[in-house]
Amino acid sequence: MSRKLTRQEKALIRTKNKLSSPWASAISIVIALVWTVPTLGLLVTSFRDDRMAISRSGWWETLLPSNWHQFGLGNYESVLGGNYNLGAYFVNSFVITIPGVLIPITLALLAAYAFAWVDFRGRHVLFIAVFSMQVVPIQVTMIPLLTQYVNWGLNSTFWVLWLSHTIFGLPQAIFLLHNFMQDIPRELVEAAKVDGAGHVKIFLKVVLPLMVPAIASFAIFQFLWVWNDLLVALAFAGNTPATAPLTSRLSDMVGSRGSAWYLLAPGAFIAMIVPVAVFLFLQRYFVRGMLAGAVKG
Repeated sequence: MSRKLTRQEKALIRTKNKLSSPWASAISIVIALVWTVPTLGLLVTSFRDDRMAISRSGWWETLLPSNWHQFGLGNYESVLGGNYNLGAYFVNSFVITIPGVLIPITLALLAAYAFAWVDFRGRHVLFIAVFSMQVVPIQVTMIPLLTQYVNWGLNSTFWVLWLSHTIFGLPQAIFLLHNFMQDIPRELVEAAKVDGAGHVKIFLKVVLPLMVPAIASFAIFQFLWVWNDLLVALAFAGNTPATAPLTSRLSDMVGSRGSAWYLLAPGAFIAMIVPVAVFLFLQRYFVRGMLAGAVKG
């Protein structure tokens, strides 16, 4: 006897059927090519000799066999070491981004479970208050937060970045994960309660394994936002080499070395390769997570 499909599974089947048509495939290929060509151009440019003026020739000309001698790793050696030392800033970005993703996901999972499955007084009002925080501009919170960080003695440390990205990411995370949790069949949770499971066991054994698509979807958004962030880093951590991310160093290079295209190209490619790899690794969960709580039976 076949089981009954859930609303999310039905939505995934409908989406898959629409995206499997020949026209959809053709459009997807065209869009992929359009988005890939600039990335390929940046990659080729990052290996070009600094003596090859980009004003006189295009990057595609470098692909000709007669111009292969212009390729080299000198640009990457210059930006990763020496005065630019992008390698240290690259590590800083990882130190900032990984906790900046894991902390809000952990807190949001606990809060979303409470809003979805724990019956406490005023939870609907509190959920609306959390949801409404998404419309608060980041800029209006910077001066009060920075003042508080200075009073706590946390300014110019990684803690201010972890706390700030957690604060700014929590409302969206709670909303996304809460909507996904509401699609979990209530019978599963009720059956676990009948078997004597408490909220902790239900969360870990029943709910959490089903939350992987939503977690991966939010992780992609949060990782891209934190990794590419410049405003929060400059406002709270300054431009010190000990805590500044890769984007901060690239911003300095654009200002001080704007004409040095042979250094900016490898720096930009180094900054973008990690988010691209993360998205490709988690893409199979992306559509399922985007459909969380947004389907109708």
